[in-house]
Amino acid sequence: MPSTRSVPVTLAEIARIAGVGRAAVSNWRRRHDTFPARIGGTDASPQFSLAEIEQWLRDNDKLKEIGGRELLWPGFEALGSRDETGLAIAEAGRRMLGGQTPASAVPLSEQAGELVDEAVALGRREGAREVFEFLLQRWLDAHVRQISASPRPLADLMAEVALAARPSPAGDGGATVLDPACGAGHLLDAAARAEAGAGAARVTLLGCDSDPALAALAAARLAFVTDEAGGVRVTADVREGDSLRADPHERAAADVVLCNPPFNERDWGYEELSTDRRWVHGLPPRTESELAWVQHALARLRPGGTAVLLLPPAVASRRAGRRIRGALLRAGLLRTVIALPPGCAQPHSVSLHLWLLRAPEGAGPAEDNGVLLADAAASQRAAASREGGVDWDALGEFVRTSVRAYDSGAAELPDCSRRMAVIELLDDEVDLTPGRHVSPAPGGDELDLAGAWSGFGEALDGLRAAGRALSALETAGDGGGSQPRTTVGDLARAGALTLRGGQQPPDGTVRGGEAGEDGLPLLTVPDLLQGSGPTGWLHTSDVSDRGMLVARPGDVVVAGVIRAFAAWVHQGPPTVLGAQLYALRVDPEKMDAWFLAGCLRAPSNGRQAGTHASSASRVDVRRLQVLQLPLAEQSRYSEAFRRLTEFEEYRGRLDELASRLSRDISDGLATGRLSAGH
Repeated sequence: MPSTRSVPVTLAEIARIAGVGRAAVSNWRRRHDTFPARIGGTDASPQFSLAEIEQWLRDNDKLKEIGGRELLWPGFEALGSRDETGLAIAEAGRRMLGGQTPASAVPLSEQAGELVDEAVALGRREGAREVFEFLLQRWLDAHVRQISASPRPLADLMAEVALAARPSPAGDGGATVLDPACGAGHLLDAAARAEAGAGAARVTLLGCDSDPALAALAAARLAFVTDEAGGVRVTADVREGDSLRADPHERAAADVVLCNPPFNERDWGYEELSTDRRWVHGLPPRTESELAWVQHALARLRPGGTAVLLLPPAVASRRAGRRIRGALLRAGLLRTVIALPPGCAQPHSVSLHLWLLRAPEGAGPAEDNGVLLADAAASQRAAASREGGVDWDALGEFVRTSVRAYDSGAAELPDCSRRMAVIELLDDEVDLTPGRHVSPAPGGDELDLAGAWSGFGEALDGLRAAGRALSALETAGDGGGSQPRTTVGDLARAGALTLRGGQQPPDGTVRGGEAGEDGLPLLTVPDLLQGSGPTGWLHTSDVSDRGMLVARPGDVVVAGVIRAFAAWVHQGPPTVLGAQLYALRVDPEKMDAWFLAGCLRAPSNGRQAGTHASSASRVDVRRLQVLQLPLAEQSRYSEAFRRLTEFEEYRGRLDELASRLSRDISDGLATGRLSAGH
């Protein structure tokens, strides 16, 4: 058996290899004396020899068709190095296609070489592209926090927008598409499909990335595109390099530039590139690396070419970049800014922007068609929250309709879109944030004032009822404030409760959106700071394999960071807790959970238990104090704490409703959608 099989695997990985659930593997382990013995890990998360597991599955006829690829991945993962694993996958893809692309200059280890041989052999049996794409996706999932990949629906949308916005095709019916920070090639792959779908006879794909593993993976991926393009002649040239400092495609003249550049980079070459000829519209400030990428994209466009970049929203409004934004507007180069709904790409909590730029056809300034500002985040707000994801069909339709109407010069644009004259944007800020200039869609819930006032009244009634109950509380007598207290640590030692802390999930295990049937939501401190619920989830197998903390209904959850300090009784579905979150499970015969949560969340409690041992002010949960009261008396306090929780919830709801009413009434009066009477 090859040495690459001498790697450990978990129960979850065995389940994936066999194509069954984790429970089935646990059942095999209990029922079969011949099941391989554990070689490592812990009782909660045991590890087994992949070689022994493979043999046992074959002997017991439990290896499904999916097993080949799943058996291969643990060996790649065991290489340990992100770069070596990526380069090995790229080399496997290159060799599957007969070595059509240059090999990486970085030599692979003997173990990696054996894995490449296995992958090539498996590709012959199960399909080369299928095996390569499987390994690539597993690699991307394993390093999701380090690599920002453009999701396929977004990549397709960007390619479609660029293709539709290009005023005329290349002279020979083909197109040259450049991505100067191509990552694993998602945008170039989408561009090839879009151009082929539009009937292009020839497509040239140019890519560059400073990460050797990503550049090699993109080259291999696009080699499959050229190999399977059918009647379209597709050529690809992907090189390793830093496009800003030493662009290997410096002489390129692209019809389309697509780019999802690195965000918020400080070391992008500010000093050594200060006199670079690309900065026609101004030297990008050190803190505005994104504007360097914008000007780089323009410098690589042929006359009439189009660039579409995915950028963080701050690029549209940061004061440091206002001069360059103004110059782009005056030159007629920046044509469209589209605010996308949160969740379209990393970081998923942010409404990223699409910038569409177009190089003028001739030597003179571009035609002044104004600037299209489109707020898809507002248009698709409900769709973005449903099922924890984005309604890509509705989003695509909104973007296509807005861009088509703008390009055609139509007087009427879709709701949440606006054509603005350049002069209207050239103020002291040059703020291009669509939400600042675009009015909300008329009708719908935005101006449902009757419903809003009704909800406001209901929340006010609830606040009054909770307030009346709290107003019955009496100030304690002379002994008030001197009642004995204990700490969470003492209560844990006495067996009144158990205390466990959450942990940071391993790289590649967190999925975005809402949990599926086989997953559990993940709550983190950033979620609390953003005022949202869980924004990610984990597979139940990953949770159990790694012994992660799951809060159950009735547990008291504590956020152990001063700026997010809170304590509450968990009442939702079972939820995985991330780092700096704690679950306290009480013995109901000794402690009331609502009483405990009420005592713990007192602001003074968090302050006195805070520690500044690190850069982030944390709370030592064991030092949090709790009144020492008999269980019967705890129940009376518990009812008061419940009422206080209701009071806080109604107060928050009133704040939200009052802000919404104020905003809607102001917008309605200012736009004429509300009448002030006669």
